[in-house]
Amino acid sequence: MNDRTGPPRLFDIRLVIGGLFTVYGVVVTVAGITASDEDLAKAQGININLWTGLGMLVLGVLFLVWLRLRPASPPRRGK
Repeated sequence: MNDRTGPPRLFDIRLVIGGLFTVYGVVVTVAGITASDEDLAKAQGININLWTGLGMLVLGVLFLVWLRLRPASPPRRGK
């Protein structure tokens, strides 16, 4: 088994964090895009859902890129 697949990569916390932030970022961004004028008035004219969703998307993608560029390697066995 090579170092890019298997249990070390499957249970890497970067995959979980990156995946969740990306999915939730999409949901919150869509909520921000479809925000009504009433929703914007509650936040003093700032589309907080849009900005938060975009921030979450960026963070999630950064975690996934980090995982892709520096994959986890299996632990070495001591002699």
